[in-house]
Amino acid sequence: MAGPVQSIERAAAILRLLARGSGRLSLGEVATSLGLAKGTAHGILRTLQSVDFVEQDRATGKYQLGAALLHLGTSYLDINELRSRSINWADALAARSGEAVRLGVPLEGKVLIVHHVFRPDDTFQTLDVGSLLPLHASALGKVLLAYGATPLEPLMETEQESYTRHTLVSPQQLNRALGEVREAGWAAAIQEMMMGEADIAAPIRGQGGLVVGAVGISGAMDRLCDSKGRPQASLVGLTRDAARAISRDLGAARW
Repeated sequence: MAGPVQSIERAAAILRLLARGSGRLSLGEVATSLGLAKGTAHGILRTLQSVDFVEQDRATGKYQLGAALLHLGTSYLDINELRSRSINWADALAARSGEAVRLGVPLEGKVLIVHHVFRPDDTFQTLDVGSLLPLHASALGKVLLAYGATPLEPLMETEQESYTRHTLVSPQQLNRALGEVREAGWAAAIQEMMMGEADIAAPIRGQGGLVVGAVGISGAMDRLCDSKGRPQASLVGLTRDAARAISRDLGAARW
């Protein structure tokens, strides 16, 4: 197994140093505090500055944390707040529906699972936190696309990957399905990613009413759907109720 990369360790140490105290340090102060040669410290600072993780004050020449790094920190806190506000409601949704519950947010053209509650039975299950789902073949993804939480344009330029014969691969199919999601206020994906599996999701709104994520249940099609293959109305209702409750906790005035 490869060992740690020294330059990355040093860059992390510089960022931690700038995050403490006044947050404004000269090159000499950085080098002395970390026991680095000035040339080494300067090279790392210049690299961090080139990606906006560090900024240099023109008047004093001192360094501080950059806007890009602060934005990453804010995004992390936003996701953590979404997850923390959702935990109790997700647990309740799993208990009431008898199915697994997942919370998703957009990430680089995918759905990132940030919270996952197991189905409340004794079957073997794998934790999905950190996994990525396709936008076009999941109910969570359709919600994020339908309400503008992630750009739709890239998916309209070409056909998408087909996972089963039910996957919506053409831009026309997907666009029509997203219109139905907006009209209904919830989304479903029936055997679109895996045969015999289905999922239902509803939008989570933050302050200002913007959709910031989605919550949904997933499981076997014969449990989530009726005899005609349509999502059970009771499960749709439970999912939407959970989404509204989380939205209220996030400060949404409407949902």
